[in-house]
Amino acid sequence: MSVNLKDKWGKGISPKQFMEGMQRNKEAFQTGYDGFHWVSEEDRQFFEGLRSRNDLRVLVLAADWCGDVIRSVPVIFRALEAAGVVTEVLIVEQHQDVMDHFLTMGGRAVPIVIVVNTDGQVLGHWGPRPADVQEFMIRFKQENPDREAPGYEEKIAVVRQQMAQQYEEGAGVNGKVVTELRALLSKF
Repeated sequence: MSVNLKDKWGKGISPKQFMEGMQRNKEAFQTGYDGFHWVSEEDRQFFEGLRSRNDLRVLVLAADWCGDVIRSVPVIFRALEAAGVVTEVLIVEQHQDVMDHFLTMGGRAVPIVIVVNTDGQVLGHWGPRPADVQEFMIRFKQENPDREAPGYEEKIAVVRQQMAQQYEEGAGVNGKVVTELRALLSKF
């Protein structure tokens, strides 16, 4: 993917502004942010080791109404704070043009973490959720391609509940998101 987002830099808001401006799910988001902890010392050291890098920037496509944002973005913010990586949040409704470059199974899903270099060239991205959680949605969409089919809403509600449980399996959301974000950043 050859996408350049240099023109988007400075058009977003800071993580702090995102948190302060939340109209929905603010308390749950803050709980995740305040409750962040490193699952492994190696992860903490990796992210802190990025402080010497000044060639990476991160754009996070997000919306305060999204459950996956509420679970994952507090962890993303904490890890990137430790790394000292300059981060901006793009509110998805205001940046559909960017969202359209990072569709998930043909649809718009957030959060999307986009890593760019100082020239704005996209190096890679992550999202909208950890791989093991995303597997539930992939399977559901394969088995239920018609959003208008009878029972669709009831079925997706069950899958969302299963996904919420999966977020907490193993090392939980902190461990899953940090591990996958570390794997992404290790490539650059």
